[in-house]
Amino acid sequence: MNKQVINPKHYTQGKIEVWDFIIDQKLNYLAGNIVKYIARYAHKHKGNPIQDLEKAERYLKKLINEVKSENKKAKKLKQKSR
Repeated sequence: MNKQVINPKHYTQGKIEVWDFIIDQKLNYLAGNIVKYIARYAHKHKGNPIQDLEKAERYLKKLINEVKSENKKAKKLKQKSR
């Protein structure tokens, strides 16, 4: 397999790979993708870093909506149990 496929430069810019951080922090799919796109935006798209930032923004908006929805459900359950 091609080294670029196994260890792409845009994921190996620091002392650890992005996926190792995501796993270590036990991030879910949405949060993991936010971290991935933020970590690589300045390295993968030298001419258009906005593309990865917009992807991160899209995942962040989805995550915010999911957390708000979960909070509403938890609040309703708490009120029902009174």
